[in-house]
Amino acid sequence: MQNKIKCSDCRRWVIKIGSALLTNDGRGLAHAAIDGWVEQMAALRASGHELVLVSSGAVAEGMTRLGWTSRPHALHDLQAAAALGQMGLIQAYESRFQKFDLHTAQVLLTHDDLANRQRYLNARSTLRTLLNLGVIPVVNENDTVTTEEIRFGDNDTLAALVANLVEADLLVFLTDQQGMFDSDPRTSPDASLVSEAQADDLSLEAMAAATGGALGRGGMLTKIRAARLAARSGTLTMIVQGSADNILQRIADDEPLGTRLYPTREPLVARKRWLAGRLQVRGRLQLDEGATRVLCNSGSSLLAVGVVGVEGDFDRGDLVACVGPGGEEVARGLVNYNATDSSRIAGQASSRIEELLGYVDEPELIHRDNLVLTR
Repeated sequence: MQNKIKCSDCRRWVIKIGSALLTNDGRGLAHAAIDGWVEQMAALRASGHELVLVSSGAVAEGMTRLGWTSRPHALHDLQAAAALGQMGLIQAYESRFQKFDLHTAQVLLTHDDLANRQRYLNARSTLRTLLNLGVIPVVNENDTVTTEEIRFGDNDTLAALVANLVEADLLVFLTDQQGMFDSDPRTSPDASLVSEAQADDLSLEAMAAATGGALGRGGMLTKIRAARLAARSGTLTMIVQGSADNILQRIADDEPLGTRLYPTREPLVARKRWLAGRLQVRGRLQLDEGATRVLCNSGSSLLAVGVVGVEGDFDRGDLVACVGPGGEEVARGLVNYNATDSSRIAGQASSRIEELLGYVDEPELIHRDNLVLTR
């Protein structure tokens, strides 16, 4: 097995808790279990870990408050249950984390928020700022405004996309199962636990059950696919039984638990390959000789001061080509400012960005983590 990342080396975690665990299989919020998870997360924060919590349970909690015993099919009923359930869910987390002097922040996302590059970068900036402030973001799909049948696909997929968003080291799925088995343990007495595998091993899908529970929308298959998504950012995925004693600390201690799905590439390499493979370039930044040399030889970020020309009509977060004095493309990356603002700050020092634009998103035109050399 290549790239055996240790959980003890993982600083930034995304933790996803499923509906069955959170709601006692639909009988209301599992307050004692939430107490345990929050206490464990507080201990992880105290030891220097950064945490993002992706929490299911809003629809299920809303159903409980409304006295509904089965998940509705009508979109407006799902949205109403989600709106009602969010109140109880966030209140439960906020009150418990406050006991440990920790702040939480509710972050509701839709598919469009992560499909649109500008909104993607806005969401990423918000989450990273919250983490830098020591806040624990509590993320859920914004079911109350989703216009499709409510399926992100599911919070498993959302958790993986959030892991990509914040470039997490570890994605943890807390489930009602011990981990992933090579066949359904509920119907097959010979089922064996898959303790570790590569996230992109296609044979895993054949083993995974495709159906979810009555409350949640995901199953083991969605977790396998989510692990593959998370692996694009070099993220390790753990699928473990969330009700096990002190489960999060045991993960941090590298105890052999559940199923570990390893990425095949290191985080930065995975991201660079993703950038290099994107074909749709929205514009061009013409660099002076000094910027070209620094970019190619030092692996630095691209500053506006080294840009002598801007071509194209691009938005913040679009992919642009960086062109040297001879007209050859030397790099490409995700730009932090749109074409109009890039033109206004081209050739200027980073310290003048706020003066020229009236705001500053980033001091770099393209950050080195979002830049890949092409020559």
